[in-house]
Amino acid sequence: MIVMEPASETRDTPSAALNLGTILIVEDDPRMQKVLRRIFTEEHYAAVVAGDGQTGLDLFHSERPIAVVLDLILPQISGRELCQRFKSLSAEVPIIVLSAITEVADKVLLLELGADDYVTKPFSPRELTARIQAAIRRQRKPVQQTTYRFAGCEVDFRKMTVLRNGNPIVLTAHEFKLLKFFTENAERVLTRDVLLNEVWGYNFYPTTRTVDNQILKLRQKLEPDPANPKHLLTIYGAGYKFVP
Repeated sequence: MIVMEPASETRDTPSAALNLGTILIVEDDPRMQKVLRRIFTEEHYAAVVAGDGQTGLDLFHSERPIAVVLDLILPQISGRELCQRFKSLSAEVPIIVLSAITEVADKVLLLELGADDYVTKPFSPRELTARIQAAIRRQRKPVQQTTYRFAGCEVDFRKMTVLRNGNPIVLTAHEFKLLKFFTENAERVLTRDVLLNEVWGYNFYPTTRTVDNQILKLRQKLEPDPANPKHLLTIYGAGYKFVP
């Protein structure tokens, strides 16, 4: 069933018995909107479509989607700004960027802003649904605790706040995601490939320097002496290990 809303918004809904949740699609190309709606409704998701950034933001508030598929080039509000706003409103909702932009720098920027994955147009429908489902599964893992303390740091993953010796420290959404994975795997040696797959969200990435740079930033913010880290350790020839 298709219910027509205002000009920039449409909704496809499967039967209630099979509805796995709502996917918000923010895409201004009508042909791509149609393709994406069909892909997700065939997988038993409700598909809500916004043709511009402001409508996308309004629907994020009203529909409470379980995931977002986000184009970068949009009227009114850009995809980059939307990504930041979505994550500030609800950090646990996965955002998959779908864009024709292939530059590595853009991918890194979007991931640092909080995007959970990046799929380049043209794309395989099977790959896109697999990435969406993997992102949803990662977010639905049981939460062991929301507050984590080590050394002089107190991290609240739900509120996305950090105090170091009582002073607030600002982390990006992706730095929170990386730190959370480390705390969930304390004392375990994690290879760069594992970190790329589990934190960045896919198996292949242009350079593992992305991991190194992100850990360097975490050290600068959380370690008493970043040049001689005691908690985010490099295990030469293997990867990294977090020691509380």
